[in-house]
Amino acid sequence: MHRPDGKPRIKEFGNVRPKGERPVIEEDIEPLTDVIEEEDSVKVIMDMPGVDKDKISIRVSEDGKKLIISARNTDRKYYKEVELPAEVDPSQSKATYRNGVLTVELKKKSSGKRGFEIKVE
Repeated sequence: MHRPDGKPRIKEFGNVRPKGERPVIEEDIEPLTDVIEEEDSVKVIMDMPGVDKDKISIRVSEDGKKLIISARNTDRKYYKEVELPAEVDPSQSKATYRNGVLTVELKKKSSGKRGFEIKVE
């Protein structure tokens, strides 16, 4: 990913987190994540191999701008908070988990402002 100024954005992933001067190894793994914004939806794709789908918890924050995902199996623990590019409506969401890849599709919240056509007389 690149920032608006053209410089690459470097993010940590895995279970190593920067804390002060030294990195800290945590129990939870932060999965590799792609966020794809489409016209009326946001798709979040995460690499989470080795967990059962009934062990995955997916929540949307109260303001509809953050996706919180965690999964806990006996030998694997994942946790990730994803800042969403737009406010979403969690009631119109769909999640699938296949071959270790979690895909969450979220509908963008309608702003109430809809375009309309003006008839020429």
